[in-house]
Amino acid sequence: MDGIKLLFEQIDTSKKQGRRDLALLTLMYDTGARVQEIIDLSPSALRLENPAIVKLFGKGRKERIVPLQEEPVKILKAYLSENQLDRPENNRRPLFFNNRGEKFTRLGIGYILNHYVENARKYNPQLIPNRISPHSIRHSKSMHLLQAGVNLVYIRDLLGHVSIQTTEIYARADSKQKREALEKAYADVILVKHREGSWEKDEALLHWLKNLEK
Repeated sequence: MDGIKLLFEQIDTSKKQGRRDLALLTLMYDTGARVQEIIDLSPSALRLENPAIVKLFGKGRKERIVPLQEEPVKILKAYLSENQLDRPENNRRPLFFNNRGEKFTRLGIGYILNHYVENARKYNPQLIPNRISPHSIRHSKSMHLLQAGVNLVYIRDLLGHVSIQTTEIYARADSKQKREALEKAYADVILVKHREGSWEKDEALLHWLKNLEK
C-alpha cells in the first residue's frame, strides 16, 4: 500500500499530462482492471453519479460492473471535463489517449507507469519491486482487498475471473508472505537472544574455562 501511495505521489498534477496519468493509474488500481480493459474504455462506460460504476469488458468480451470509490471519481470528473469527454459527441472516444488523440497501447501505458516507478524507486527502493508492469497494479489491488478481509468471491467478481480457483492464488500468496514474515521474525528473535547470551566470543571466559581443565 505504501508503494502504491509513493507511486501516485510522483505524478505532477500541475501539468495536463500528469492529470491524465493520475486518472489513468488511479482507475487501474481502483478497479483492478486488466490493461487491455483500460485501453478499450470510452466515456460511455462510466457512470459517475452515486453509486459510481464503470463497465469493463474482459476476456471474451465478458461484461462486468465495478464500483468506483469517491476519490477516483473526483479525479475522473475533473479529467473528463478538462478534455471535454463529458460531452455527448465525445462519448465513444477513447477514455485515455496519446498526444495524437489515439487510444493507448500496452507499451504506452507501460511506459507511463515505468516513468513514475523509476522516480518512486529513487525515493524508497525498498517499497518498489525491481520488476513492475501494469499487471502489477492489478495484483496489488487484489492483495490489498484480500488483506482487508474482502471475501474471495467478491474479489473474483471484481477481477473478472472465471473460476474462484484463479482468485485463490492470491490467498495462497498472502499466506506464504505471512508465513515468511513470521519465520523471519522468529529467526531474528532467536538470533538476538543468541547474541545477547552468547559466550563463545568472550575470550577471557574461554581462557578461564580452559584453565579449569588443568
